[in-house]
Amino acid sequence: MDESGGEGNPDRHAGRSESALGELAQFLLDNPWTHQALHVAFGARERASQAGQSAIRNLNLPTGTDVERLGRRLRAVSERLEAVEDSLDQLNREVAALRRERGANQPSSQG
Repeated sequence: MDESGGEGNPDRHAGRSESALGELAQFLLDNPWTHQALHVAFGARERASQAGQSAIRNLNLPTGTDVERLGRRLRAVSERLEAVEDSLDQLNREVAALRRERGANQPSSQG
């Protein structure tokens, strides 16, 4: 179809859509009611989050932050344990090598 018909140029429509969205976004940013509503909504969200954490703590249950902290500590302990295991493996190899060396150096006691 031609440009005056149904479909037209998709790039032109996309440009108008982006422009309209930009104008709407700017209007919402400049509007004091929108600014106040966002401020109230974020404040309510923060208060609700704090109240939820307080309620969870009052039930002696861990919060999400507590669980994350515990997870980090467990990962740190796991990494340290792996380092200890690696050191023990190295010591075992060295002791085995020393035993083989000592056994090779001892005279056989055949009589």
